[in-house]
Amino acid sequence: MRGAQPWRGNRARVLRSRATSAEDRMWSALRNRRLNGLKFVRQCSIGPYFVDFVCRERKIIVEIDGATHSTIEERAYDAQRTDYLAVQGFRIFRAHNGEVYENLNGVLAGLIAFIAGDIR
Repeated sequence: MRGAQPWRGNRARVLRSRATSAEDRMWSALRNRRLNGLKFVRQCSIGPYFVDFVCRERKIIVEIDGATHSTIEERAYDAQRTDYLAVQGFRIFRAHNGEVYENLNGVLAGLIAFIAGDIR
């Protein structure tokens, strides 16, 4: 229910204002239905987690991972989070910051294939 937990909206607003440059680049490619007419939103809360981008219609989450996803603890947290989101019916597409900087078109092509179900 919208408005039931105003702190979530505030947290999402803070996350959007602190987006990495890779997230900003990806958002430029996803916003306003620029990717195959699909509507994405950014820094959306799903249960106890916030995701970088989500297409609710297709139940696709796009995560842009940086160096903060490399330790054992961070990977364990990501696995727990992924399991929760999968139970909710979402599929997660991950790209690294470097990939977004160096080959955004390739990342977008991979995302399109992922959405089509060609990549798991």
